[in-house]
Amino acid sequence: MEISNILKPEAVKVIASASSKKRLLHELGEIANTVYGLDSNMAVEALLERENLGPTGVGHGVALPHARVDDLEQVVGVFVMLEKPIDFDAVDRQPVDIAFALFAPKEAGVDHLKALARVSRTLRDEAVCAKLRANSDAPTLYTILTEDQSVQAA
Repeated sequence: MEISNILKPEAVKVIASASSKKRLLHELGEIANTVYGLDSNMAVEALLERENLGPTGVGHGVALPHARVDDLEQVVGVFVMLEKPIDFDAVDRQPVDIAFALFAPKEAGVDHLKALARVSRTLRDEAVCAKLRANSDAPTLYTILTEDQSVQAA
């Protein structure tokens, strides 16, 4: 599964400030509503429910909030870059400035896991994160995220 299959260019945003984890989840829900037509309240509730199971801040300034929602045909993503990092209860206790949210259909099964694995692999790459942090232009961020993995390794 390629990131370009789950992430639309218009779902990539740079956010000047999100005052809290909850506010960031609301921003992600609003973007999912605008770009994919998801009910923003339902999306935020699903993300909050998932966070209650355990934080999705995976470390090194990266968060991968994800949830299963109704009224969705396929897995979709929202990427935000925060100009000011926030506390996200990450495993390494570091503030988060990169968040990639995934929304999957209730019965997504393995597609949800494949998408999560692909995004996780991409954002574990220190070079990719360094490139993302060095840019504040949404189209450039989309290009970095969707570059062919073999190009990123070169």
